[in-house]
Amino acid sequence: MIQVKKLVKRFGPITVLRELDFEVRSGEFVALLGPNGAGKTTLLRILASLSKPTSGLVQVASCRLPEEAVAVRAHLGVVSHQPLLYGDLTAEENLSFYARLYDVERLRIGEVLDLVGLSSRKSDLVRVFSRGMQQRLAIGRSILHNPRILLMDEPHTGLDQEAGEILDSVLREIALAGRTVVMTSHDLVRAAELASRLDILSKGKIKASVATKDLNSADFVTFYRKALQGNGGSA
Repeated sequence: MIQVKKLVKRFGPITVLRELDFEVRSGEFVALLGPNGAGKTTLLRILASLSKPTSGLVQVASCRLPEEAVAVRAHLGVVSHQPLLYGDLTAEENLSFYARLYDVERLRIGEVLDLVGLSSRKSDLVRVFSRGMQQRLAIGRSILHNPRILLMDEPHTGLDQEAGEILDSVLREIALAGRTVVMTSHDLVRAAELASRLDILSKGKIKASVATKDLNSADFVTFYRKALQGNGGSA
């Protein structure tokens, strides 16, 4: 579903991604972990066709980037640090607006509101929503057109424990639906609970990769630390 080979991204004299290789199979939920400045957001922006690679192969849903960016976007749902919602519209009106852009039937709006747990608040203005509710609606916006691939950049940022747990349940439902998910995160434990695979990104390269089923919770921190020290690998 996603294939990246020898990806390089430079901003002037600064190289952020260094011949990075990265693959995601259909239906996988991959969590990208790593310190600030590792290149996680940059990689997601390239996969989302929002930034162009300096060099290397990037292919998403059988479309090559950046040449086929328009075709790729039809297969993508993107959740960024900004919710991309209209505060003076209700939850339902926000989804109605995006439904017209995607040429999605109105019936789908109700299905999405049910999925993200906001049916009872569909007539409320988004500006009165908590950060957690806005994030759930943003995820609803991103899956409105039934994309094959969902890209999420730190979706839990700024959420309290209860809001985070509600969001986790939404993400599990999305994963069960068979979507391919790539999520950046700083929360190792939460990422391990949600994802089917953890990839550690550091200094612009994937340092280690492991299927979450192959490690117990006590081993994740050790795995992460070893990867950052350069002693990681694949498991």
